[in-house]
Amino acid sequence: MTHTAQLTGKTALVTGSNSGIGLGIARALAGCGANVILNSFTDRDEDHALAAGIAQDAGVEARYIQADLSVGADARRLVEQAGQVDILVNNAGIQHVAPIDEFPVERWDTIIAIMLNSVFHTTAAALPGMRAAGWGRIINMSSAHGLTASPFKSAYVSAKHGVVGMTKVVALETAQEPITANAICPGYVMTPLVEAQIPDTMKQYGLDRETAIRDVILARQPSKQFASIEQVAGIAAFLCSDAAEQVTGTTLSVDGGWTAL
Repeated sequence: MTHTAQLTGKTALVTGSNSGIGLGIARALAGCGANVILNSFTDRDEDHALAAGIAQDAGVEARYIQADLSVGADARRLVEQAGQVDILVNNAGIQHVAPIDEFPVERWDTIIAIMLNSVFHTTAAALPGMRAAGWGRIINMSSAHGLTASPFKSAYVSAKHGVVGMTKVVALETAQEPITANAICPGYVMTPLVEAQIPDTMKQYGLDRETAIRDVILARQPSKQFASIEQVAGIAAFLCSDAAEQVTGTTLSVDGGWTAL
């Protein structure tokens, strides 16, 4: 990542960022000169080592802060412990797949808490600091499932649709301030989590790797290609740039044409 220094002196908090898209976004923002705060619900040596690695690679300050985002007070504590938060990236998420009438109530509650309620709590906690600093960027990771639906994903789809709605509200409330709020809506992204699903899909359908990816995993993604973590992270970096100053209250799809159908 080229160090453009456009975000030097800014601090970015990225939730759910010890792997996958969140980690990629943290690295991209660090590459633009931002100090970064990583987060997940674990508190392991390797979590803190990730932050140390980013600090060394990008020449910025980086920390890791544990927080259970299913608990509202913990989400607000995360922002408080982070200190000044100029860029807030709400990325933390989990998934559970089941028909509505069989969907475990506790799984519903947890998914909504982590993926929707926490966005409310972190945003509410971060906005006063952004207003005091006279600059802020709120980037909410939604999904193609924030714009369309699939069966058996009631909690995930509901949470991601809710995130899009909340993004619009925040954008309207801050429209006359130097603060923006936007949602990124990826389709299928090649993450370690997705990579791990490919062998099971091959086995389940009796297909080779290429056919399993094209016809099963990417069935709804017209490009028949995964988006990359780096592509999604690049969109996040763009939203923090001067070029995106008037981009607010919108969704940016990175889904190979999925939501064009």
